[in-house]
Amino acid sequence: MAILISQNGRLFTLQTRNSSYQMLADSCGTLLHLYYGKRMDGEDLSDLILRTDMGFAGNPPQAKEDRTYSLDYLPQEAPSSGVGDYRDDMIRLCGADGSRTAQFLFESFFVSDGAQPVPGMPALYDTEEESGQTLTITLQDSCSNVRLRLIYGIFEREDIITRSACIENSGTSPIVLEKALSMSMDIPFGSYEMLYFAGRHAMERTALRTPVGRAGVRIGSIRGTSSHQYNPAMILCDPAATETSGDCYGFCFVYSGNFLASAQKDQREQTRVQMGIHPDQFRFRLEPGEVFHTPQVIQSYSSEGFSLLSRNYHHILREHMCRGAYKHARRPVLINNWEATYFDFDLERILSIARQAAQLKIEMLVLDDGWFGKRDNDNSGLGDWFVNEKKMGGTLAALSEKIHDLGMKFGLWFEPEMVSEDSDLYRAHPEWALAVPGREPNRGRNQLVLDLTNPEVRTYLLERLTDILSHAKIDYVKWDMNRSICDVYSHYLGPERTGEVYHRYVLGVYDLLERFLSRFPDILLEGCSGGGGRFDAAMLHYSPQIWCSDNTDAVNRLSIQYGTSFFYPVSSVGSHVSACPNHQTGRSVPFTTRGHVALSGSFGYELDLNRASDAEKAEVPAQIEAFRRYYDLTHEGDYYRLAAPGETGHMAWEFVSKDRSRALITAVKTESFGNPLPMHLPVRGLDPHRTYRCSMNGAIRSGASWMGAGLTVNRILPQYESILIELNDPDPSAPCASPG
Repeated sequence: MAILISQNGRLFTLQTRNSSYQMLADSCGTLLHLYYGKRMDGEDLSDLILRTDMGFAGNPPQAKEDRTYSLDYLPQEAPSSGVGDYRDDMIRLCGADGSRTAQFLFESFFVSDGAQPVPGMPALYDTEEESGQTLTITLQDSCSNVRLRLIYGIFEREDIITRSACIENSGTSPIVLEKALSMSMDIPFGSYEMLYFAGRHAMERTALRTPVGRAGVRIGSIRGTSSHQYNPAMILCDPAATETSGDCYGFCFVYSGNFLASAQKDQREQTRVQMGIHPDQFRFRLEPGEVFHTPQVIQSYSSEGFSLLSRNYHHILREHMCRGAYKHARRPVLINNWEATYFDFDLERILSIARQAAQLKIEMLVLDDGWFGKRDNDNSGLGDWFVNEKKMGGTLAALSEKIHDLGMKFGLWFEPEMVSEDSDLYRAHPEWALAVPGREPNRGRNQLVLDLTNPEVRTYLLERLTDILSHAKIDYVKWDMNRSICDVYSHYLGPERTGEVYHRYVLGVYDLLERFLSRFPDILLEGCSGGGGRFDAAMLHYSPQIWCSDNTDAVNRLSIQYGTSFFYPVSSVGSHVSACPNHQTGRSVPFTTRGHVALSGSFGYELDLNRASDAEKAEVPAQIEAFRRYYDLTHEGDYYRLAAPGETGHMAWEFVSKDRSRALITAVKTESFGNPLPMHLPVRGLDPHRTYRCSMNGAIRSGASWMGAGLTVNRILPQYESILIELNDPDPSAPCASPG
C-alpha cells in the first residue's frame, strides 16, 4: 500500500519505493509534519517532537493551559496566518472584516485511486504501466468556514510525491486570497544547503549552492513567466551531498508563471521549505462556493545523492507529464534559419538552405520569425498572423510543398502571446493588450503582451493559427514568448480583479495550448521563451521539447545543459549545432564538439549550410547518423553527470540504456594547461556482472571493473575538443562507435 492510515484516522504515512512521508493530525487538530526520508514501516514517529515552553511562543486556544504547545515552533504541513506562527505562512486570506487571520484544523480525509488532475493546469497523469494514488486531507478554519484541502499524490514505483491544494470558500461572505502556496514542509532536524538554478537570458540555469540558515534562501520570479533568472525547481541537500551520496530533497513546480521557492531555519533550527505562486501582486477573490486550485509541486527524495534524484525526475516527467505523438517517437533532425538569415530572407534564400540540408539528410526545415505581416525587424507585425506573400514569393502552402518535395518536413515559428503596437491587430484592439489605463507602458522588443485572460483574445489567436496550419502542410511549430510581463492591467477583468491577472494569464496560456493541440494533435510543438525563459515542467505537458537557450555556443551550452539536467530529461532539451565564430560569444569550437554537445538533446542545426566549409558539411551526415543510433540512449536511457563545470578542466556525462547493455560517454576539454594531465573519467550505471568493450581502446572489462576503476582517455585533448566513448557488447563483430 502506498498510503497507510492509522486506526484512529489521524496518522498518515505515504510510501514510495525508497521513501516515507509521515504526518499526524494531533489532538488540537494541527496537521504536523513528522518525517520525510528513507523508507520505514509506518510506525508512529510523533515521539520525535519534544514540546517545550518557549518564551514569546504563544499558545492557540485549543492548547488551553498547555504552555508547551505553540504553533510558533511545531513542524507543520499547512502553517496558518495570524494565529501565533511567526514564520512564513502557506495560506493567507483577507476576510470580509479585513482581518488576515485563519487557523486551519483537521476535519477529514479520503483516499482515492489514480492521480488527481489539477483543474485548468498541467499535472502528472496515470499511464497503463503506473497509476498513482491520492490522499486528500481537509482542514477548516471554523470562523470563516473556509476549507483547505491538501492533496498528496503518490507514484510509488517512481519515488514521487506530489503536493497541491485547493481553497474553498464555504462561508457566506467573499474572501480574498493573498497567498496560496502549493506546499509547505518543516524538516525538524538537520542542516541543509539549497541547490538552485539561476541566470539570465542566454545563460540560464547555472547551478548554485548555498547554505540554508536563519536568514533564509528565497528564489522566484515576478516576471509573469518562470523566467531565465530562476528556474522553478530546487534541491535541499546534506552539505556533504554529491552526485552519488547524501540526502537530497527535490521540489519541482508545475507552473509557468510567477513563483516563490524558499527555505529557512527557525528558532529551533528546523527548516521550513515552501513552494508556490509568488504572493507579489496576487489577490484572488473567492465568492461563496468558489474554489481556488494551486499548481502541483513534484517532490522526490534520494539518500544516494543528486544523480538518483535527477533520474527520478527524468522518468516521471518523460512518462507522466509529456504527452502526444512525440512523447517517445524520434524527433526529426531540423535546421532553423534564424541564425542563418535573421529577418533578411526571401523564397530563394530559404530554398537554398533547404536544398543543401536535404542533400545532407537533414529531415526538417523550420522557418523562423519574419514570414508574416509587416515583419522585417522586431519592431512591428506581431499579432498580424497573415502570410506576407510578397516577401515569401507566394503562399505558405507553395513553400511547404517545395520543402516536402525535397523529402523534408516543414516547421514554422509563432509568437502568439505578443502584439506589436505597429500592427493592424493593435490598431483594431488596443484594449487586448495588457497596459495600465493612462500610463505609457514599458516595452520589450517594442512589443506588448496580449491579454490572454480574455477568452475573445484566445479565440482570435486559435482561429489565426488554425487558418495558417489548415492551408499549408506544417509538421512542427515553435511557440515563442519574448518579453517579461509588467504594466499589469486587464481591460477584460477590470480594476477589481487586477490581482488575478498574472495567474489567469497563465491559465489562459494553458487553455490556448490545450485547444491548439486538440486541433493539431500530430504537430511537434517546441516551447520557447527567448530560449529558456519558460523551461518548466508545466510546459512539457504541451511541448515535449523546449528550446534550451538562445545561446548556441557549445562551451556555454555545457553549463546550461548541465544545470538543466538536474530536473529535466535530455529528451526535453532543444539543442543545435551553430556557426562559428558563435553569434552570441564570438568563440570558435570544433564542428565535431558542437555536434557532440548538441547530441545531448533533440538535435538540429542553426546555421546557413551554404556558408559551411566542405569539411563541416562532410561531418553532418555522420552527426545525424549518431543522433539516430544513440537515440534510445539519449532520449530513453538513464543520464549521469560525470564532471561538473569548473571542477577538472573538462566536462563529461554518460547515458546508459534501460537494460544496461550499452553506455555512451561524452567528454569535452574546457581548459588547457601546460604539461597536461591525463583525463580520467568515472563510469556509472553499468551492470556489474556484465562485460563491456570500450570503443576508444578496445579494452574489455566487467561492469564492476569499469565502475570501480573508471576510464582514462587515451590521448590528450586540446581545448574544446571532445570525444565519444561507447561501452557495449564485447563481441568483436559488434558495431563499434568511432572514438572521435
